[in-house]
Amino acid sequence: MYKALLRPIFFSFDPEKIHHFTFSLIKSTSKIPGFPALFRSIYAIEDKKLERNVFGLTFKNPVGLAAGFDKNAVLFNELANFGFGFIEIGTVTPKGQAGNPKKRLFRLKDDKGIINRMGFNNEGLDAAITQLKKNKGKLIIGGNIGKNTATKPEDYTEDYLTCFNALHPYVDYFVLNVSCPNVGSHAKLNDKDYLEELIAEVQNANRNFEKEKPILLKIAPDLNDGQLDEIVDLVESTKLDGVIASNTSVDRTGLKASKERLDEIGNGGLSGQPIKDRSTRVIKYLSDKSNNAFPIIGVGGIHSAKDALEKIEAGASLVQIYTGFIYEGPRLIKSINKAILGTT
Repeated sequence: MYKALLRPIFFSFDPEKIHHFTFSLIKSTSKIPGFPALFRSIYAIEDKKLERNVFGLTFKNPVGLAAGFDKNAVLFNELANFGFGFIEIGTVTPKGQAGNPKKRLFRLKDDKGIINRMGFNNEGLDAAITQLKKNKGKLIIGGNIGKNTATKPEDYTEDYLTCFNALHPYVDYFVLNVSCPNVGSHAKLNDKDYLEELIAEVQNANRNFEKEKPILLKIAPDLNDGQLDEIVDLVESTKLDGVIASNTSVDRTGLKASKERLDEIGNGGLSGQPIKDRSTRVIKYLSDKSNNAFPIIGVGGIHSAKDALEKIEAGASLVQIYTGFIYEGPRLIKSINKAILGTT
C-alpha cells in the first residue's frame, strides 16, 4: 500500500513539509486504540533468533533507524511499532538551532537518493530530554550528538560533553557525529589528533557515571584507504566501542540526475542507493583491516533485504535505514528481519 498509494502522494509535496506531516500522521494514528497493536502485527517480527548482543547491549533485532529522522526524539515510541530493533535520535546539539536556509532537502527519484544540507536543525538538548523522559522502554535508543554551528573551534569539545553528560541517563549508547558535511568549520572534526582528544574527554566523562554507555564514531563514506587505516588505529588506540559506517557523501559520481539538476540543488550530503556500494566497501575494509576487532553499524543505501545482508556479510553487526525507509516504506524492516532469519 505504501509504495503504490502513499508514496506517490507524499512525493508530490516538498520533502521537508511532508516529513513533518508524516510525523503528525504517525503520531495521531498511534493514539487510536488498537492501531499500535495493528502496526506491530503487520510490521514487527518477534523472534529470539533475531537478538544481537553488541557492545554490551541486547538488541531485539539488528535493524535500526538512523539518526536524522527523529531528530528531536518526538516519535521513537510510535516508530517502535514498525518493528525496529533500535532507534537513533538526533543529531542533538546543546542549543536549539534552525539549521541551514530552506530549501535544503531534495529527492533524486531516479537514483532513489536524497540530498540534504539540513545543518543539524534541532530543538536542542533540553527539548530532547523532555521527550526522552516519555520513553516506554520498547527498544534501545541511541543518542547522536554534535556541536552547534556557531560554536568556536576551541569550544567544540565542550559542546559534545554538554550533550553527553545531559543525555547519559536517557539513551543506551552514544554516537559522536564528526562526519556530517552540512555543518560549518568541519575540518577540525576530521583531524585525527583532535578526534583522539575529543574521544578521551568523552570517555573520561563516561567514567563519572555509575554505568558507562557505549560510545561510537560515525564516519563518512568518502574516506580513502589511508584515512580508513587511521580510523582503525584510532578505534584501537582509544578503545572506542564501535563505528557507524557511514554518513552521507559529497561525491556525485554515477548519478542519473542531470548536471543541471545537481547544480540547481547545490551542496549537501547524498544518501540512499547511490552510496550503497561505497558504504559497504568502507564496512568491509574496516572489518578486514581490523580483523573484526570492533562492531560496525552498517548504514547507507539499504533499500532491500539483499542490501542489508550485503552489509552484514561485509562485517556489520547491525544495520540502519533512513532513505530506504522513505522510499520503500515500513515493510522494509520486516523483509530484512525475515531475510536474516532465513540465514540463521
